[in-house]
Amino acid sequence: MIKNVIFDLDGTLIDTEKYYRRAWPVALKHFGYDMTDEMALSLRSLGRPYAPERFKEWFGQDFDYWKVREYRKGIVRKYMDEEGINLKPGATELLTFLREKSIMRAVATANNYGRTEKLLKEIGLFDCFDKIICADMVERGKPSPDIYSYAVKMLDAKPGECFAVEDSPNGMNSAFSAGLKAIYVPDQSEVDDEVRPYIYKSVKTLSDIIELIKIENCM
Repeated sequence: MIKNVIFDLDGTLIDTEKYYRRAWPVALKHFGYDMTDEMALSLRSLGRPYAPERFKEWFGQDFDYWKVREYRKGIVRKYMDEEGINLKPGATELLTFLREKSIMRAVATANNYGRTEKLLKEIGLFDCFDKIICADMVERGKPSPDIYSYAVKMLDAKPGECFAVEDSPNGMNSAFSAGLKAIYVPDQSEVDDEVRPYIYKSVKTLSDIIELIKIENCM
């Protein structure tokens, strides 16, 4: 029985992953580096220590990840201010259904708490969640299972009682490795060989998860 649903944030609940995909190459170019679109896609939900290590593999051990990341944050914020922060299709319907059915709702994101709180308040969703779990609360970010294992603990739940809703291979790996039933909602890429091993179910939009819960919980 599904008693909890844990959401990734960027690209899953809000349509912002596209901004990171665009911003990373721009930030790298500013500092004299070239990044392919494939490289940018591989960074989705990639947490510490994995992200800094990945950049050093690409650009050398003297690469200043934090300096470039800080510059990239400004670019992403500019995109958000100019183009907006929109909910992903079906988000409102799913969150309303979960609340009505007294199913616990949580966020497990690669962002820190301050940014997560700010984004959720900007889009009016901060009060929709019982728990907010962020990358700065655990030792290792996605694809490590740490963040989902911690979210399950904070919800006083068992992994098998939880759906994890994700849009990236790193996030799916994290949820799967923590023992959760990982639901894939494609955003920047469709189902492929990288993400397929982690998928419990794949859906087109968040509202499709309502039917999955009804089936799981015999509603």
